[in-house]
Amino acid sequence: MQNSHKALWDNCLQLIRQNVTEQQFKTWFEPIVFESFSETDATLLLQVPSAYFCEYLEQYYIRLMYWALTNSFKTKVKLNYRIVTDKAHKLTQDVEADQPADIDVPQPSAHSNQSPTVLDATPQDLNPQLDLHKTFSTFIEGDSNKLPRTVGLSIAEHPGKTTFNPFFIFGPSGCGKTHLINAIGVRCKELYPKKRVLYVSARLFQVQFTDASRRNTVNDFISFYQTIDMLIIDDVQEWATAEKTVNTFFHIFDHLFRLGKQIILASDRPPVDLDWLKDRMLTRFSCGLIAEMEKPNVQLCIDILNAKCRRDGLKIPADVIQFIATSANGSVRDLEGVVNSLMAYSIVYNSSVDMRLAERVIKRAVKIDNHPLTVDDILEKVCGHFGVQQQHVFSKSRKRDYVLVRQVSMYLAQKYTKMPASRIGQLIGGRDHSTVLHSCSAIEARLKVDKSFSAEISSIENSFKLKS
Repeated sequence: MQNSHKALWDNCLQLIRQNVTEQQFKTWFEPIVFESFSETDATLLLQVPSAYFCEYLEQYYIRLMYWALTNSFKTKVKLNYRIVTDKAHKLTQDVEADQPADIDVPQPSAHSNQSPTVLDATPQDLNPQLDLHKTFSTFIEGDSNKLPRTVGLSIAEHPGKTTFNPFFIFGPSGCGKTHLINAIGVRCKELYPKKRVLYVSARLFQVQFTDASRRNTVNDFISFYQTIDMLIIDDVQEWATAEKTVNTFFHIFDHLFRLGKQIILASDRPPVDLDWLKDRMLTRFSCGLIAEMEKPNVQLCIDILNAKCRRDGLKIPADVIQFIATSANGSVRDLEGVVNSLMAYSIVYNSSVDMRLAERVIKRAVKIDNHPLTVDDILEKVCGHFGVQQQHVFSKSRKRDYVLVRQVSMYLAQKYTKMPASRIGQLIGGRDHSTVLHSCSAIEARLKVDKSFSAEISSIENSFKLKS
């Protein structure tokens, strides 16, 4: 009998699908799992991934769901949710849905076959565009992300009311920036369901602006973004050649900032290294917090892998976990990719997860450097090339030759090692983070205009290849 009830629920999903966009259906209805249907009291039990997911359905889709249920089951259905509160320990909580007074089909964009952009959303139906799987509970804390995570949680709980506004996060690819900014948005929506939270990539923002310019609706574009309570923009370094987009964003930024709305930005480099960033925006950023996220060290990689295993019910031996952690180049994306590949190979070939399988997968999934360069290697090559002793590089002397070797070493260390700028500075004469960034910028600028100098740097880099 339950199979026939499951078929009725599947029919209900088809009715819903006809009344929402494909993206809305995939985001909010495909993750729902049919649990059971009781004929005694006509109660339908559906499993949903989180409390926020449940709240979102209740806020935006409950009338549509009850309309579809009534049409499919041909009776007045009582709806209950089973919320997954802890996937690792299989903990759930059952809650009863709020039944609306009427169950007519909602009209906004109901029968459109085209997916509307986020700009089409009214204040009542704004989709925050957040990844509900990227939460604070799945974001593992370590030395490399402790400050950004702590600040992010404070912002989520008190959006726009902390001194961390705007909040600018930067760090290399794969360090967890996107996860953290999504977690901030998800937590904020859990605590303040009525707040207008929006996550958008810099590229999508630029596409929307370009489209608005083409349609002569830039004022509408700006007006929409000025209604957001928490604006989260990822990968802002992609605006390097988008001057008009940047100027428009500044107007939006300035409006939200003056109203005390929360602004969160993420980039692969600090604001001072974003050439397109105007001085007026750098001044605004200095009012908030600029936080660096470093690539996770081996211990944090191990903690991330163990947490994923507990969460997904995976069994991976400790030696394999250690091997993956030391081979994934400090990238969370690489870690997850390797684990997913391991499980796929294990299932397809009906084999256990062991070191042999891990080595096979790692070769295909991660580019491994068997002879990684160290800061000492780089210092040795640079000092040898310019005929300067390392002790002079470490000194506080501002002699031109020593400064040049120091800057070149910092530039190449940032380019060829996985170390954060702060660590590179410590290893090259105990300099601070800003000195490393300044040195890298100075070398990059000279490389663009000095062909002779560029040839010298290439010669040093070729010596690295001969080493390996």
